[in-house]
Amino acid sequence: MIHPSSQVHPEAMIDPSVEIGPWCSVGPHVKIGKGTRLISHVVIDGWTEIGEGNTVFPFAVIGAIPQDLKYKGEATKVVIGNHNSIRESVTINLGTVQGGGITQLGDHNLLMGYVHLGHDCIVGNHCIIANYGGLAGHVILEDYATIGGMTGVSQFVRVGAHSYVGGQSGLERDVPPFSIAIGSRPASLKGANIVGLRRRGYPADTISKINEAIKLWIRHDVQKEQCLLEIESQYGELPEIQRFVAFIRKSEAGVVR
Repeated sequence: MIHPSSQVHPEAMIDPSVEIGPWCSVGPHVKIGKGTRLISHVVIDGWTEIGEGNTVFPFAVIGAIPQDLKYKGEATKVVIGNHNSIRESVTINLGTVQGGGITQLGDHNLLMGYVHLGHDCIVGNHCIIANYGGLAGHVILEDYATIGGMTGVSQFVRVGAHSYVGGQSGLERDVPPFSIAIGSRPASLKGANIVGLRRRGYPADTISKINEAIKLWIRHDVQKEQCLLEIESQYGELPEIQRFVAFIRKSEAGVVR
């Protein structure tokens, strides 16, 4: 169903079950899957693919050109998965050729009001970004990451799976998985994301060992590699600890401690 006040380009590929409310605009290169709803006043432009069962709230703009002076009109993409809630005034920009050509949002995510996803961001599944959260270009959010309101994430930063970033934080370094980070310039770790891990069914013993590993990591009197070796020595049998250590070793931006 398409409201008569909306403008949908005849070349756009829109599943017949899609609901497009009043005063929306959909460009010629857009694909929208079944069951998705554009409530009203939504702009979908560029080479944008949106999956099934998504809800896009008023004044969201998806697929606008990147806020990057290097962009010269290339056919880069936004790709959005299934069952996402994209709230009021969210902006999601196209990717850039230099950054891989795609901005991607997975499945079952909640982007609250005024959230911004910059060019070439990759957001996994089951993530939450609270109101006014902003991701600069090339940011990666792994599955089940939560970003508090009014938080800014600098370009090329990674936020690990099951981590929680407190509101009004500013991230310039990577946040390792399973942890809580808060603060700005620099942000710091406060321990394991105990509440989030409990909600997702992690055993108490595993959560305890993750928390102890993070305590070892945040010791500023011990060098990075020595911390990691100690963590592996004590808790390295756990897959979660292996993931934690591998994430840190892979970092190029540095890791919050």
